[in-house]
Amino acid sequence: MQTKDRRFRAVDVVLLTLTVLPFLAGILIKLFFVPPSTGIDITGAYVFFTLPTPLQPLPITESQVNSWLVVLALLFLSLYMTHGIRAGRKTKRQVIAEWIVEKTEDLVKGNMGDYFLGFAPFVAAIMAISAFSSLLSLLGLFPPTSDLNVVGGWAILVFFLITWYKLKCGPVYYLKSFCEPVAFFAPINIVSELATPVAMSFRHYGNVLSGIVISVLVSAGLSGLSNLLLGWLPGVLGEIPFLRIGLPAVLSVYFDLFSGCLQAFIFAMLTMLYVAGAFSPEEYQKRKDKAAARRARRA
Repeated sequence: MQTKDRRFRAVDVVLLTLTVLPFLAGILIKLFFVPPSTGIDITGAYVFFTLPTPLQPLPITESQVNSWLVVLALLFLSLYMTHGIRAGRKTKRQVIAEWIVEKTEDLVKGNMGDYFLGFAPFVAAIMAISAFSSLLSLLGLFPPTSDLNVVGGWAILVFFLITWYKLKCGPVYYLKSFCEPVAFFAPINIVSELATPVAMSFRHYGNVLSGIVISVLVSAGLSGLSNLLLGWLPGVLGEIPFLRIGLPAVLSVYFDLFSGCLQAFIFAMLTMLYVAGAFSPEEYQKRKDKAAARRARRA
C-alpha cells in the first residue's frame, strides 16, 4: 500500500513539474533569445527564425512558441487533475475537475442545447487556452492573444464550424439563410457572414493588446514623473522609480487577470452562440426524416 502511495505521489510530482516547466522554458527563451527593450517598446511578436515553405516563408514567432507552451502546460495540468480519479473516494482535485466539467456542460446546455453537449470539451479548451495565453503577461512573456494571427486562426476555426452546421441542414437551407428575411438582404447577409471571424478576432485581439499598451504607457509615464519629482534624491535613491511601485501592479490585475479571463469567456460565449444559431434542429430533423423515407422506399 505504501509503495502504491509513493508511486501515486511521484506521478503527481512529475505531472506538476511538467506543468510548470513550459512556463520556465518560456522565461528562459525570452531571456536568452529575445533582445531586451529600452524605454517604451510596443512591438509585435519577436521572430526567432523563418522556415522556407512552398507557398511563402513561415516565420516562427514568440506567439507560436508561447501558444505551444500553454498547450503543453494545460495538457499536463489536465493529466494531474484527472490522475487517480475513482468512483468511490473523491480527492479535492477530483471535486474541482468534476465541478469544471459540470459547469462547462451547464454552460453549453444553456447556450447551445442538449444536441451540442459534445461541444463542452471544445468550449473548455477555448476558454483555458485563451485565459492562460493572456495570463502569460504576468510572467513577462508575450501573450499569444495579443497576436492577431493566433486569435484570427481561432476565429477562422469557429467560422468553419458555423458553415459546417449550416450545411448539416442541407445546401438549400444554407443558401436560404442568406435571403432572410427577404432576398434583398442577401449581399448584406453575405458580408455579415464573412465579417464574423473578423469581428471575433479583432474584438479579442484589440482588448488584450489595448491593455498591454495602456500598462506600458502608464509605467513609462510614472518612471518619467518619478525621475522629475524625486530625481534630486542622493545616490541610488534618485534612480529608483518610486512612483511605479503599486499602480502598474493594480493595472496588471485588471488588464492581465480580469480582462484576460473575461475576453476568454466572451470568445467562448460567441463561439457557442454563433454555432448554435447557425444550426436548425427542426430543419436537420426534416432532412433526416426525408433521408430515412428514401431509404425505406428503396428497401
